[in-house]
Amino acid sequence: MPTPQELAAKFWKALDDDRTLFLGLDGARDGHAQPMTALRDTDRAGGPIWFFTTKDNGLVAALAQGHRAMAHFASKGHEVWATIHGNLSIDHDRETIDRLWNPFVAAWYEGGKDDPNLELLRLDTEHGQIWLNENSLFAGIKMLLGADPKADYSDKVADVSLA
Repeated sequence: MPTPQELAAKFWKALDDDRTLFLGLDGARDGHAQPMTALRDTDRAGGPIWFFTTKDNGLVAALAQGHRAMAHFASKGHEVWATIHGNLSIDHDRETIDRLWNPFVAAWYEGGKDDPNLELLRLDTEHGQIWLNENSLFAGIKMLLGADPKADYSDKVADVSLA
């Protein structure tokens, strides 16, 4: 049975590997969430999570309605799922932009790091719920043999601190 800390570690590793999550603001845009590429400092545990975007992105405009954010994540192999809560804000820290800048990000901004439309968002993570699904085929076989599939998942979900 994984501990909440182990579940959080699996989440951070999966996010670093996959990098895509759905990000939205609580109470804004009818709860609309959109796919965003997540970046973070992998040399430290936890957040914040950073997103390069444009000033005309709907999330940026919606920040005027509130900063409470929710993000949804599913790893590519569906081994880890998560819902993350935190505070989203605009951050103009040049050191962070320099540190996280990479060729994939650069391809979106003709003016490079000084592109006038560049915006950096910072998600300060607070807590989340993480689900671990390591069973897939094995769970299916056990279910065919009469095992209760709920038992395999009861200890693989936890509310965790992501601060």
